[in-house]
Amino acid sequence: METQVDNLLFAEVNREPENLPRRERQNLRQRGEILQTALKLFSEKRYHDVSMHDIAREADFGVGTLYKFFTSKEDLYKALIVDTAEKWHHAVAQALEQEKDPLRAIKKYVTIHRELFFANLPVVRLYFAENKGAYFNIKAGFDRDLLKLHDEHIKRLASVFERGIKENVFRALDPHHMALALDGIINAFLFWMMEDPGRFRKRDKRPDATEIFLKGVLRK
Repeated sequence: METQVDNLLFAEVNREPENLPRRERQNLRQRGEILQTALKLFSEKRYHDVSMHDIAREADFGVGTLYKFFTSKEDLYKALIVDTAEKWHHAVAQALEQEKDPLRAIKKYVTIHRELFFANLPVVRLYFAENKGAYFNIKAGFDRDLLKLHDEHIKRLASVFERGIKENVFRALDPHHMALALDGIINAFLFWMMEDPGRFRKRDKRPDATEIFLKGVLRK
């Protein structure tokens, strides 16, 4: 099983678009700097305790530069969450498309979720801190863009199960239900680890979520 996500995959999802005019490349870099600065301040304080002027001062930009990219602090926050979700979605989609073996694709799906979760832990914590109750419902608090991304990756995962059923790798169950079940198990494990990631890193590295899902809990 994969032990880590291919570094080239991360390079791909974070690569700056090619063949853009210099001004557009500069705008992308400025926007990225603003988002990173906002994440830093939101993490150190709280979203409601940080102003656009605070972000501009920390990023060493005029406040007008922030408003060139974002209409408000709420718009900036949404961009931070949605940008991360889109990169996450793209990385997962690539991982599933590159692995043709259904069983290996499922194992890679679990691995890449864990790696992306810890790589983006500050954003994940920010999202759930500002969306109380979302811990108990993966869709709670999602806006339309995030819901669309989540639904798309569930459909993509279901297609892997469907392929595996046809190849006699998986039992003939509802592929969509299988995708929801795996997604739910993974998220339950990851959110449990969120408060103390070091505790997980020190634990036995057995992929418990994968084992429970693939083998079930009944003794044979």
